[in-house]
Amino acid sequence: QVQLVESGGGSVQAGDSLRLACAASGRTFRRHMLGWFRQAPGKDREFVAAITWSGWTMYAASVQGRFIAAVDNGMDTVYLQMNSLKPEDTDLYFCAATKAANSRRSRNYDYWGQGTQVTVST
Repeated sequence: QVQLVESGGGSVQAGDSLRLACAASGRTFRRHMLGWFRQAPGKDREFVAAITWSGWTMYAASVQGRFIAAVDNGMDTVYLQMNSLKPEDTDLYFCAATKAANSRRSRNYDYWGQGTQVTVST
């Protein structure tokens, strides 16, 4: 089992930065890659970024160069540093865990956090 708890969302203006955190726990969480997804009302969850506990990362093209995923093994926490935020980044952001390698598909993620809202205004 894996438990995930996100934090760090909020309301900011375009161009600002936010850092999301995802604290992981459970017996097997280190066997999983952690991903970040976002979802707008009525839409499918969209892949944002993923990171392994060894620090390997991958990103969606829409956030490449603006968002940075990082891991703190001592705190069992992964982060998503979001820079140069745009109004179109407004969404509910989720942390999720998968045993699948290099997956961008939400259906391959078995465990999900509760989500944290990010709102970017002009």
